[in-house]
Amino acid sequence: MTRNNILITGASSGLGRGMALEFAKMGRNLALCARRVERVEALRDELVAINPNIKVFVRALDVDNHDQVFEVFNAFKQDMGSIDRVIVNAGMGKGASLGTGYFHANKQTAVTNFVSAIAQCEAAMEIFREQNAGHLVTISSIAAIRGARRAMTVYAATKAAVSSLSEGLRIDLLGSPIEVTTIHPGFIRSEINEKVKKVPFIVDTETGCKA
Repeated sequence: MTRNNILITGASSGLGRGMALEFAKMGRNLALCARRVERVEALRDELVAINPNIKVFVRALDVDNHDQVFEVFNAFKQDMGSIDRVIVNAGMGKGASLGTGYFHANKQTAVTNFVSAIAQCEAAMEIFREQNAGHLVTISSIAAIRGARRAMTVYAATKAAVSSLSEGLRIDLLGSPIEVTTIHPGFIRSEINEKVKKVPFIVDTETGCKA
């Protein structure tokens, strides 16, 4: 099935931006949101230049503002008429080894990557249940498969939680027209890890998005 109307959160950079570029080449209409709306507006111009036949809608969204998540998703539905796919991509990678005085950073990563992912899934599922159709895609990580050390400890735990959430939702929706997919990317160079020098098997954003 072709998913023509696609909503992507965290679309201002990294994987979100890269996916938008690939979908534009495929002729998909896009609803893009991020905190840095000026970047998304610039991306919109770039996408329309790539494919003038698509429609691109943009809005500012801080996914940690959970009421705003529902407002923005519903506004995009009004813009597009329907939403065929929602990609829960917004996230962050702050953190440090537990017990080293960085609880605030670890907590922020936990809230953004998991609690705010729940808000995005809730908002998407309300739309999909009303439509009786849709495809929810959550961006987890290969780090979800096993625990990780140091700055990655909480990040990996949040991605494991996202994977579990998605799997539970997939089971809940068996036999329905609504699909759930979880993506577990490997290491993709982005703003989250730009300061990390030694990363095994890392690929650039374009390669990661095409994969």
